[in-house]
Amino acid sequence: MVPSARALQANLLTVHERIGRACARAGRRPESVLLLAVSKTFPADAVRAAAGAGQHHFGENYIPEGSDKAFELNNPALIWHFIGPIQSNKTHPIAQYFQWVHTIEREKIARRLSEQRDPGQPPLQVCLQVNVSGEGSKSGVAPEDLFALADEVAALPRLRLRGLMAIPEPTHDESLQRARFAQLRGLLESLRQRGHDMDTLSMGMSADLEAAVMEGATIVRIGTAIFGERI
Repeated sequence: MVPSARALQANLLTVHERIGRACARAGRRPESVLLLAVSKTFPADAVRAAAGAGQHHFGENYIPEGSDKAFELNNPALIWHFIGPIQSNKTHPIAQYFQWVHTIEREKIARRLSEQRDPGQPPLQVCLQVNVSGEGSKSGVAPEDLFALADEVAALPRLRLRGLMAIPEPTHDESLQRARFAQLRGLLESLRQRGHDMDTLSMGMSADLEAAVMEGATIVRIGTAIFGERI
């Protein structure tokens, strides 16, 4: 069921309040955290309603669905983030329709995005996905392989390497949540020390955004708390 415009506005306000409280605990400014509304499986009308409530950044996991929404809405005020797994033979629509990509884990994917990005478009803003949990079923580069990948991606034209992204294993243990997010923050700091100009930590979802904000998240990816259960 698609939430009403009034429900979306209320849900967005609630999420912003959660971010604000977490920032207060962390001694941070609320505007230092970008709310990315994850609109996967919801129709363009839901995105349009959320945009009407002041939300401008939207995350999509599926290439055809996300590309179709971006094309249908055709609104330059909306910023589209690709946050799903990427197959090397399906990079062209991402390079064409999205402004951000959070899930680069291989140099081949980054190279194809670079080659397929129109030179007339602004650089594609990209993050490297890191498997901080060590789960075999999870996407992401292993921490020990991250530095070589960062060097390769940073050298590609038409991409701008902005930071790191992670999806740790689900847990209600806030101390474990924070440990995983702190690990990602430490990796970002190490990359900065190596000379990479990176400013983005994409981490935290509906169930663990507070822990992510406490550990330095600059983008939180929120779906269920805004749009409700997936349809």
